[in-house]
Amino acid sequence: MAYKVKGHLLFTLALFSSSSLAATPGRQLDLATTFGSLLFVIAFILFLAWLLKRMRIPSLGNQQGLSVVRQIAVGSRERIMIVQAGEEQFLVGVTAQSIQLISKLDKPLSQEELNKAGLATSPFANQLSQLLKKNDKS
Repeated sequence: MAYKVKGHLLFTLALFSSSSLAATPGRQLDLATTFGSLLFVIAFILFLAWLLKRMRIPSLGNQQGLSVVRQIAVGSRERIMIVQAGEEQFLVGVTAQSIQLISKLDKPLSQEELNKAGLATSPFANQLSQLLKKNDKS
């Protein structure tokens, strides 16, 4: 009887020893899965950081009184913008290296003028409005 108890005790100790646990394939699979998941999460965080930087999302800070009213791309990284600061509007040229003041607008553009100008310059908007008008007549 004592021999059987010793045998069970030795079997139990051998089963739960650290060397035998590390050698089992299931334990190695768990470690590989954990390490792979960790690498995936780190890569995903780096991808999101790159994506947010690429999208140039404006900061969440308080930007009252300063806004871009309208902008036009004139090159791959060059733009002409109308910037509103308080009640005044400025025409500025923006490149990757600098921002240059072109002119201060004597008469600021109203929101109605901006909406009309946006619709007038967009060929898609013109075609859509013509189709809507055509369908209204029918």
